[in-house]
Amino acid sequence: QVELVESGGGLVQPGGSLRLSCTASDATFSIYDMDWYRQPPGDQREWAATVRADGTRIYATSVRGRFTISRDNPKNTLYLEMNDLKSEDTAVYYCRARHPTNTRSTYWGQGTQVTVSS
Repeated sequence: QVELVESGGGLVQPGGSLRLSCTASDATFSIYDMDWYRQPPGDQREWAATVRADGTRIYATSVRGRFTISRDNPKNTLYLEMNDLKSEDTAVYYCRARHPTNTRSTYWGQGTQVTVSS
């Protein structure tokens, strides 16, 4: 079992920036594909960004050009740099670790709240 802990959420003004972190408990972090999901209040959880084990980055249309996903494998840490934040970005943000071949090996963090408001 891989434990994931998100941090870095908070309250920011529209147009501001925030950096989220997700730290994994397992040293096998580097072999996992990693994702950021978010769940706006009263809505479904939606995918925001992916960085695969091979370094490939993919973004949802809603965040492309504003958010940057990255990983530091020696630190077992995933990041999400969020810029030009909008009120629509308000959500609980979750990280996910997914083994690229073993579909049973998928793990979620507990989430961190991001609120964009003036």
